[in-house]
Amino acid sequence: MLITRWRIPVAPADRQREIAPDPAFAMPCDDTDGAGADPGPRRNRAASPPTRLLVLVNRNSRRGAAFDAAMVAPLVEAGIEPIVETCDAPAEVSARIVAAAAEFDGVAIAGGDGTLNSAAAGLVATGLPLGILPFGTANDLANTLGIPEDPAEAARVIARGHTRRIDLGEVNGCYFFNVASVGLAAELTRQLTGERKRRWGRLAYPLTALRALFDMRPFHADVVTPAERTRVLTLQITVGNGRHYGGGMTVAEAAEIDDGQLDLFSLELRSPWLLVRMLADLRRGSHGSWREVRVSRGAGFEIRTRRSRQVSCDGELITTTPARFRVRPAAVTVYAPSP
Repeated sequence: MLITRWRIPVAPADRQREIAPDPAFAMPCDDTDGAGADPGPRRNRAASPPTRLLVLVNRNSRRGAAFDAAMVAPLVEAGIEPIVETCDAPAEVSARIVAAAAEFDGVAIAGGDGTLNSAAAGLVATGLPLGILPFGTANDLANTLGIPEDPAEAARVIARGHTRRIDLGEVNGCYFFNVASVGLAAELTRQLTGERKRRWGRLAYPLTALRALFDMRPFHADVVTPAERTRVLTLQITVGNGRHYGGGMTVAEAAEIDDGQLDLFSLELRSPWLLVRMLADLRRGSHGSWREVRVSRGAGFEIRTRRSRQVSCDGELITTTPARFRVRPAAVTVYAPSP
């Protein structure tokens, strides 16, 4: 089993029932037509705290091994029954959510952006609202939503019951919350090992990016929109659904995760050192002011390359080019701080 039960003594023993994951369920990821699977109708759920919450803990995330009962005590104090399970393989997360849908009225993920990415298909399929307990390295989705990194404070966000509908990005049928990238970021994902993230924390991103930057060579790509097709020579093409990525970078100054739009930028740099000079603008989202950065906004894009290139989605290598992107507006309900 890739997902095993790990219970903490916060719920009555007679309420702890085993529910086996559905082995037939898999995340929709069709690299051939990019259409994705239609999840069918979603249940409409009241904007209120859950009564029985499935908490999936990725013990392999940077801080996941530190998870303990005290971190979900605010849920119990609010009258919520948390049933905790650990997952050793994020690929099984969506299957577990689908199997649990009849028994729970909410799911919380204690992990990083990669674990949340693995949950996306299950959330779309079931309509279960998502609570986020940030235990990863970057925690970009939590940052976008304003969710505190302290687990107990994040649990209080769930306990208050305020929900928000957010968009999902989709590339070749695979979902992403934050960004999907071709080029430098995909190489960064390949080099950014779990050991580096555990050892260096958020510093692992810029340190590994510098190494990947000088290994990377520009490549040609076609960026296709409904209005035009543009040939570019680029180090990286990023398509953002959310606002933050890469441990604090900003997709675009106007980017929001519920605006029904995707934001694309292409880094067409003459020298890799220029990226170092651009760092402050990348963090602010004002990099579009540089002539070496091409930006575009829309509901869908396509990226074509002469040879197949890997696509990184929320820090995981998931699919390859040709990459067809579209936005899925209001696809997921999340527990988030009140405006």
